Amino acid sequence: MRSRLQGRAEHRHGGEGGSERRSIRTWPEDERPREKLLRRGARALSEAELLAILLGSGTGLSSALDLARSLLTDPSGLRSLGERSAAELMRVKGIGVAKAVGVLAALEIGRRVQASDGHGKVIFRAPEDVGRRMIPLLRDRCTEAFFVLILRTDNSLKAEIELTSGTLNASLVHPREVYKAAIDHAAASIIVVHNHPSGNPEPSSEDLQITRQLAEAGNIVGIPLRDHLIVGGSGFTSLAERGIL
Repeated sequence: MRSRLQGRAEHRHGGEGGSERRSIRTWPEDERPREKLLRRGARALSEAELLAILLGSGTGLSSALDLARSLLTDPSGLRSLGERSAAELMRVKGIGVAKAVGVLAALEIGRRVQASDGHGKVIFRAPEDVGRRMIPLLRDRCTEAFFVLILRTDNSLKAEIELTSGTLNASLVHPREVYKAAIDHAAASIIVVHNHPSGNPEPSSEDLQITRQLAEAGNIVGIPLRDHLIVGGSGFTSLAERGIL
């Protein structure tokens, strides 16, 4: 039978696994996420450890690592956080406004780094070039968004405009809105991109209809539509490759 003193000690430290609930500062130095990163590099850390560094501190009996693990309950890990709003993150006990917006800001930085080619000037030579830029920005969206990519004469990107953000399964756009943006930015040509939150990049009948309307409008104003990409999950469909344009 355990002594009363032993029971009190286990209660104070949380019993089994109590070392995880104590402040990370009390852990052995090699087990602390920050020190581990400095010694072994960021790639040596788990997703939970990286997120714990971002959260900075825990609350009450929960360490920052405990909070990180409570955020990573979905099997897709960090990817699942990109689909959640600040309000949804704040439903997790111990996650306040500062922690929620910090996580979302870090995830957005990651998306933008992945979307950037690192060379300053972005040139679209093929649908794959557009996909590399736009998939990281669109694959985690829970609603449909429609982008207009303004191109120069050498097919380099001049501007990237999010024209609309719609409902779970529809984002309506009119040709006049698309070509107003194109004319305002003195486009030589344009590419339009939107996402399917379902993850299926196959075009709908509405997608085909708006593509034909945009192509016709482009011929009239002298700003051709080069392509219409539909992003679904980590894949895409190019309507130019499908012969729609």
